[in-house]
Amino acid sequence: MKGGIVRALSKKYPPFPEETLERYDYEYKREGVANLFMLFEPLTGKRHVKVTEQRTRKDWAVVMKELSDVFYPDAEVIVMVMDNLNTHTPASFHEAFEPEEGRRLANRFEFHYMPKHGSWLDMAEIELSALSRQCLDRRIPDQDTLKSEVKAWEDDRNNKVVKVQWRFTTADARIKLKHLNP
Repeated sequence: MKGGIVRALSKKYPPFPEETLERYDYEYKREGVANLFMLFEPLTGKRHVKVTEQRTRKDWAVVMKELSDVFYPDAEVIVMVMDNLNTHTPASFHEAFEPEEGRRLANRFEFHYMPKHGSWLDMAEIELSALSRQCLDRRIPDQDTLKSEVKAWEDDRNNKVVKVQWRFTTADARIKLKHLNP
């Protein structure tokens, strides 16, 4: 799982009419920011991107509750590999929900955290990069447009069952991450 911030920018001036390609002035009008939570299941090639206004503990806990109760309601334990962001802890469940619900959710997940400077290992980071290059490479004027564009990208990637081509082997890990496990 990975989160990211996206700025909403709209056109300040209309495109130049005489051009066949749409061109814009360099000026833009700020329309706010949005956060993206990327949930990616590498073995099946399925992903879900949740667009939120913020990236707080409560926002993360709500996304994790959706993962638990909507996507995997029958799973005994959901194994999560994610970055070390301070909001990505079981304590967030207790902050966002009543004690019983927080405890239930905390017990549904098994957390494994990426090395602090290992974002290049994070498959969700790879998916966010693909999303950025394939979908967010232009000005997006508002959160509704962002949600619909991201949903279209997500549906397309899921229908094509696009998986991350992982080339990092155990032998590579032993060499590259030797300082973490001498």
